Amino acid sequence: MELVRIGKIVNTHGIKGELRILSDFEFKDKVFKKGVKVYVGKKKKEFIINSYRFHKIFDMVTFEGFNNINDVEYLKGDFVYVNEEDLNLKENEILKSKLIGFDVIIDNKNIGKITEIFWAKANDVIRVNENILIPYVDEFIEKLDKENKKIYVKNVRGLL
Repeated sequence: MELVRIGKIVNTHGIKGELRILSDFEFKDKVFKKGVKVYVGKKKKEFIINSYRFHKIFDMVTFEGFNNINDVEYLKGDFVYVNEEDLNLKENEILKSKLIGFDVIIDNKNIGKITEIFWAKANDVIRVNENILIPYVDEFIEKLDKENKKIYVKNVRGLL
């Protein structure tokens, strides 16, 4: 089982066991819903999401069987994980973290490997080697070849 970090419990909310999770996970719609199994903390304790709502910048959840603030207070500060297999990603979907090490191809020329992916206010950006930054948006991504670990980039005139 390969676990993927989806966020961090930053606080409780109210007295009925609701938790505030800060998350920038790209597939929130697949994990933040009733019945999904998540794992929390260093020991990866298993919980089942009982309820979910979005509030301000937080993903708010309750876990089955935990209906009181005293039951969940100890989880503050812990990271939340999900089993990657449970995401049921489609053929054209990939976790951003899995792109690290992919070759970047422009005009049939390998310009280097993805070394980092980060959020830059408006969208994700991929760093190629140490000095090339490319927005990770449909306008620039032509094709993603997961099998051969290659990403084909287009419309880069002016970026490089």
